[in-house]
Amino acid sequence: MRTQANGDPVVAAGFDRCSEKNGEELRMTTFQENNTVAISSQEDTKARYTAKTHTSGGRRGGVSRSDDGRLDVKFSAPGVPRTGTNPEQLFAAGWSACFISAMGHVANKMNVKLPADAAVDAEIDLCNSGDVYFLRARLNVSLPGLERKVAQAIVDATHGVTCAYSNATRGNIDVTLNVV
Repeated sequence: MRTQANGDPVVAAGFDRCSEKNGEELRMTTFQENNTVAISSQEDTKARYTAKTHTSGGRRGGVSRSDDGRLDVKFSAPGVPRTGTNPEQLFAAGWSACFISAMGHVANKMNVKLPADAAVDAEIDLCNSGDVYFLRARLNVSLPGLERKVAQAIVDATHGVTCAYSNATRGNIDVTLNVV
C-alpha cells in the first residue's frame, strides 16, 4: 500500500489501493496515483506564479485588468457588434498556450523535438440546458512533421498529466482532442 510522508494511506477517488469490490482488488490508475501524491504533498508545493486580476461589469460591457498592467481587456457578449472579447475566448487562448508549452515538456521527456510550428486551435463552447450553463471543449493539435503515433502520444500525455488547464478541467467539461 502506498503511504503519504506522514504514514497515512494514499486515498484517491474514494478508495485506497487495497480496497476490494466483489472480492477483486481495486487499483488506481497511474494518473490517480500521481495526482494523489501531488495532492497529498500540496503543503510542500510552492506557487510558481499567481495571476491577479480585477474585473467589473461582467461579460456584457465589463472590463478586466491585471495587477501588473499586462492585461487590460473589455468584455462583450459573443455575437454582438461591440468591441471586446469574452471569457470563452480568453479561456481558449490560455488553455492552448499552456497546452503547447506542456507538449514541449512532454516531447522533451520523450526525446522528441517539438516542431517549431506546433499549434493548437482551441474551441470552447458555452452551452446551456435550461438554466444550467456549462463548457465543452475541442483541442485541435497540429504537430507537423511528427509521425501520427508520436504526435498522439504527446497529446495524450500532455492532456493526461502535464497541462495545468487539462488537469483543472478533467471531469468538469467534455473535452475532445484531435491530432490534425
